[in-house]
Amino acid sequence: MTTNAYVPTSTVFNRRKRGWASFRRHLVLTVTSFLMMYPVIWWIGASFKTTPELTQPTLFPERLIWENYTLGWQVTARFSFTRFYFNSMYIGVLIVVGSVLTASLVAYAFGRLRFKFRTFFFSIVLLTLMLPPQVLLVPQYILWNRFGFINSFVPLVLPSFFGGSSFFIFLLVQFIRGIPKDLDEAAKIEGCSTYGIYLRIIMPLIVPALVTVAVFAFVWNWDNFFGHLLYLTSTSRYTVSLGLRMFIDQFEILWGRLLAMSLVSIMPPAAVFFMAQKHFVEGITTTGLKG
Repeated sequence: MTTNAYVPTSTVFNRRKRGWASFRRHLVLTVTSFLMMYPVIWWIGASFKTTPELTQPTLFPERLIWENYTLGWQVTARFSFTRFYFNSMYIGVLIVVGSVLTASLVAYAFGRLRFKFRTFFFSIVLLTLMLPPQVLLVPQYILWNRFGFINSFVPLVLPSFFGGSSFFIFLLVQFIRGIPKDLDEAAKIEGCSTYGIYLRIIMPLIVPALVTVAVFAFVWNWDNFFGHLLYLTSTSRYTVSLGLRMFIDQFEILWGRLLAMSLVSIMPPAAVFFMAQKHFVEGITTTGLKG
């Protein structure tokens, strides 16, 4: 003989209440996600349309125009996006390497070493964060022009090998200050030098912050249209962002090819972000808590 367990009415009511609350929450998140993704969905559909079809209130055309991708990739008879992608990746890799190496060295000096005027110099670094980048455009251009580096990758790459961005230095300093100094003392007892502590102790512990620096450096360079436009004049040195501008002239805009190549152009930074997402989020959150 079996008996049904008695379930209080209040318990059943609370379960239903939690269920409805969860349903409403997921419904709101689903609708919000769709609204945020709608421009991207429209973008994908528009990349397969002809220019007249862009005014039609449909997401996807009746016939997919794959020529927007094939003809868009081969911009001119001499140059294609293969060349532009190579230039962008070449610049991006060099900037990432330079930013990670030199910004971590400068941050290690500010975060661990004791030297005269350390606070003053670090304050100068922080002040540069408040300086609008537009203020530096003309002086930097005049400087690079006098050095003869216009129409080369040097003005874009070389600054990253001298500390990189002040934001990267600040981010790494905050992360390093959260590492216990007892580790440094223990390493010194074992005979480790200053550079040995940097390589064997600090660098392995700040990997999440270094990944954050690498992602920011790569994405910021990839989106740096004005900097590339300012210093790169020959088509053979164009990056992806400058290649997209070639679909726009004073007579017409090839919207289909422009949208198709724009969609392709976001894939490398998106792939970098998703591959490094775990360390990137960890580096952002822990850096904000330390210091």
